[in-house]
Amino acid sequence: MLDPIGFLLRGSHTIMLIILAHRRPSIGIMSTHEHDLLPLALLHSSHMYYEAKHAFPNHGVKFTQLEIDLPAMMAQKDKAVFGLTRGIEGLFKKNKVTYVKGYGKFTSSSEISVDTLDGGSTIVKGKNIIIATGSDVKSLHGVPIDETKIVSSTGALSLPDIPKKLAVIGAGYIGLEMGSVWGRLGSEVTVVEFASEIVPTMDGEVRKQFQRMLEKQKMKFLLKTKVVGVDTSGDGVKLTLEPAAGGEHSTLEADVVLVSAGRVPFTEGLGLEKIGVQTDKAGRIIVDKKFMTNVPGVYAIGDAVPGPMLAHKAEEDGVACMEFIAGKEGHVDYDMVPGVVYTHPEVASVGKTEEQVKELGVSYRVGKFPFIANSRAKAIDDAEGIVKIIAEKETDKILGVHIMSPNAGEIIHEAVIALQYGASSEDIARTCHAHPTMSEAVKEAAMATYDKPIHM
Repeated sequence: MLDPIGFLLRGSHTIMLIILAHRRPSIGIMSTHEHDLLPLALLHSSHMYYEAKHAFPNHGVKFTQLEIDLPAMMAQKDKAVFGLTRGIEGLFKKNKVTYVKGYGKFTSSSEISVDTLDGGSTIVKGKNIIIATGSDVKSLHGVPIDETKIVSSTGALSLPDIPKKLAVIGAGYIGLEMGSVWGRLGSEVTVVEFASEIVPTMDGEVRKQFQRMLEKQKMKFLLKTKVVGVDTSGDGVKLTLEPAAGGEHSTLEADVVLVSAGRVPFTEGLGLEKIGVQTDKAGRIIVDKKFMTNVPGVYAIGDAVPGPMLAHKAEEDGVACMEFIAGKEGHVDYDMVPGVVYTHPEVASVGKTEEQVKELGVSYRVGKFPFIANSRAKAIDDAEGIVKIIAEKETDKILGVHIMSPNAGEIIHEAVIALQYGASSEDIARTCHAHPTMSEAVKEAAMATYDKPIHM
């Protein structure tokens, strides 16, 4: 992924900004925004099909025939991404940013050698250089990705056919999202996870409900399980599994295997060692509070540095970094970065989980409100989910908010603002919310946190 910060450079700035792009030819150049939109487009399209098949009849809408046109679905995805890519290029042009497409590496702390995509080469010089090369798929030993039978998230977005059986290695955000896409379209999805639970960063109570919801959608989970062998000699793939703690082997057969065991910073091949840029054991570039590396004039942001690997976090990094370069003050509070799993229902969160608050030894209160008691959710027959708010007991200051619901990724931003300004649960509870809306559940959960809800 290429973290999108080029549009931040205004014509009035005299500082040159260079974005390093170092990618395999098969992937090409795209911003983090477009990379995230690839699964989102398919998630939406597959959800429309799933709703038409399973939910529409309950609303009196019936079809005599319903079918999937996978090429058309993929074409819609590509059209959306192409349009947004052109939009980013338009912003570059509008803000007088020179866009060099190719594979870049440092020749000095102020020069980048670029092998351009058209077969040429060029040298780009800059007073200040920002490394925004994003991240790449984390590989698994003994599980070679060929993007045909064994695919990364990139390959999973372009499968030519709907696999009858899909095995997903890794129960994180991406694995569950891509598993949802193909599960809705008819694949039998089995998720293999080494840990004892899915999405380990998620609040424990919400996580359990989330897993139950996915299991209702016929997604299967093999937790505390590791892959110890792969056989691709036949038409499909045979995975040899064993318990994470060791034990008897078992076999899982699939048409396609998705490797989704996380992502790693894309920092190899950039020539960082040539100019002495320091990285940590995970390959992340070490930066100070102003995003500068140990080499003066060389900065790094986004997935290439510590912090959540999210497009919106990378964008905030880019803004703050440019402000520092321009002699102003920049700031990113990683505790205020929301996270969203784009399944259905979605799961969104900001701030601390209940487990994290317990570890800190802070006295706290919890307020919850189920969407089964929300008027809008009941009216649209989509009421699976919950809002959970955690607040400090003494001050009522909100510490974390966790939502599982349709469009939770949109609803969460009320909580993000509340945390940003140090609001209490009572502040949200006393704020008028329109009726009937899904957001009322946030108000009710806030009321449950500091007192008690009205509608439960």
